[in-house]
Amino acid sequence: MVPWLAFDDPFPPVECALGVASGAPGLLAASADLLPLRLTDAYKRGIFPWYSDGQPVLWWSPDPRMVLKPAEFKVSDSLRKTLRRVARDPAWEVRVDNDFPAVMHACADTPRLGQRGTWITSDIVDAYTSLHRAGQAHSIETWFDGRRVGGLYGVSFGRMFFGESMFAHKTDASKIALAALVGHLRRHKIEMIDCQQNTSHLASLGGREIPRREFLAHLKKAVREPQIPWRVDKSVLPDLSTHEKPETAT
Repeated sequence: MVPWLAFDDPFPPVECALGVASGAPGLLAASADLLPLRLTDAYKRGIFPWYSDGQPVLWWSPDPRMVLKPAEFKVSDSLRKTLRRVARDPAWEVRVDNDFPAVMHACADTPRLGQRGTWITSDIVDAYTSLHRAGQAHSIETWFDGRRVGGLYGVSFGRMFFGESMFAHKTDASKIALAALVGHLRRHKIEMIDCQQNTSHLASLGGREIPRREFLAHLKKAVREPQIPWRVDKSVLPDLSTHEKPETAT
């Protein structure tokens, strides 16, 4: 039985999340509220919300956990050429936090193969926008000829970044935003991006699953570190356009 959290109830230990045999592996709890304080507490404990309209707020902590280590980011030959072109062409820009809610809405409204509707509800937009106003959530935006054509958003505490969603309205626009994020995090020696759940797209870019206990051990230390600055532009892209081989897991 998944516990129902009243307004001031703490989260149960993540080890109480449902297992693989349950049909909802990683489901930890449910609640009616999605307040910023609850959301902040969740992320610092390795918990995130994921639910659809008409459902209560469902809180998850899957095991294993999908992560992308910036040092392991895979840049294909075609993406490498794209990054070089973007770095040279003044029509392309990378902006941070130009319009955070607009990026969330674009992620919600962009059709995705095999997916109906969106989990990015109006309550989700409101909650994450509150984190953004507090300097704890950021958007990385790809612009072409003065128009936003792609981007991503996520949550940042200390030396940890939690990726949430991406969108692209032009070929490779979301990958350019992700490359800019990775380049920025590399410069600040950030070791891990939380990707939450496994997808083939993330795996193709270097994402992989790690045991939850390993993720939580890193998270506990990373969120206690000072926050990194969030000034990013496309000057970070050349760092990723060389033929340097990504580090691989041992």
